[in-house]
Parts: sequence; C-alpha cells; structure tokens
Amino acid sequence: MATLTYVYADSTAVLGPLATYAEPHCYDLCAQHSERLTAPRGWEVVRLAVDPGLVRPGTDDLEALADAVREAARTPARGTARPEGPPEGADPMEVARRGHLRVLRSPEQ
Repeated sequence: MATLTYVYADSTAVLGPLATYAEPHCYDLCAQHSERLTAPRGWEVVRLAVDPGLVRPGTDDLEALADAVREAARTPARGTARPEGPPEGADPMEVARRGHLRVLRSPEQ
C-alpha cells in the first residue's frame, strides 16, 4: 500500500509510504495499483521506498482502538442519561466515536 500525491507545478506524481493523516489531493492505493501506476505523458513518477514494517498498524493505533471499544462497552454512570438513538444524520450502526475511530453495532442486533 502507498499514498499517491500529485505535484502539478512540477508534472510529478509521488508514490510513497501511507500518509498518517488525510490531506486533499492524496490518494491511498493498494499494492497492486501502486505497482501498476502510470502517469500522463510528460510527467515523472517518483517512487519513494516503502518500509514494509510501517505497513502494519502500530501499537498506538491498536491501543486507541482497544480504548474506544472499552469506552463504548462501559455502562453510563448513574444519573447520566444515555441518548436515545444516534444523533440526526448519524450512521444508525454507529454506537460510539472517539476521534476518527467508530464502534459499530453488529448487523444482527
């Protein structure tokens, strides 16, 4: 997997390690598409080395996910009302959110 970024001023397509945050005009590609990438005629493709050890989620990502799941599983403290249903416009499968992580309800429930 890799992130593709275009530098229009230089007619260059840069393919490098996955970006750590979303940015306009950056596109994450699977391994197959990143290997087969071509650019328009007259453009240069710069392929930065991708460290295979960075492809897997780090311990920080896994810990944040585990914390979000634990928080969603906690029952609310006494005297605190839990909202009835998701906020208007929210995904009905979403149970909780923490940062960019979402906890989703099982389809069977």
